[in-house]
Amino acid sequence: MLSPKKVKWRKVQKGRLKGTATRGSEVNFGDYGLMATSAGRLTARQIEAARIAMTRYIKRGGKVWIRIFPDKPITKKPAETRMGKGKGAPDHWVAVVKPGRMLFEVEGLDLATAKEAFTSAGHKLPVLTRFVSRDEN
Repeated sequence: MLSPKKVKWRKVQKGRLKGTATRGSEVNFGDYGLMATSAGRLTARQIEAARIAMTRYIKRGGKVWIRIFPDKPITKKPAETRMGKGKGAPDHWVAVVKPGRMLFEVEGLDLATAKEAFTSAGHKLPVLTRFVSRDEN
């Protein structure tokens, strides 16, 4: 699963998910892309599940780019712990996604195969997605 090798800060604040994506919002590498149309936080496990669903459908055909990376630590306190006593230990990593952000891209596939692969990948994610192609940009 994806996670940073080294981070500057071990714990970060929660932040807010408002606005739209300004960077990473166009198909830059492949022919087709999967774009987020709602905001959310994707865990490393969800990104990996979507990647596996997509690559299994395309059966080693084409090239896949993952355009997001889980670089934000999410902390969690142990179960049945009383309130207070500081913030919990880092538990997992998430990627913050805003509407318009490109999540995955593929190249070397026909339209129908790419669309079906992205549909199966989108079902694994907690954000709404849509299929886009390079000529739409």
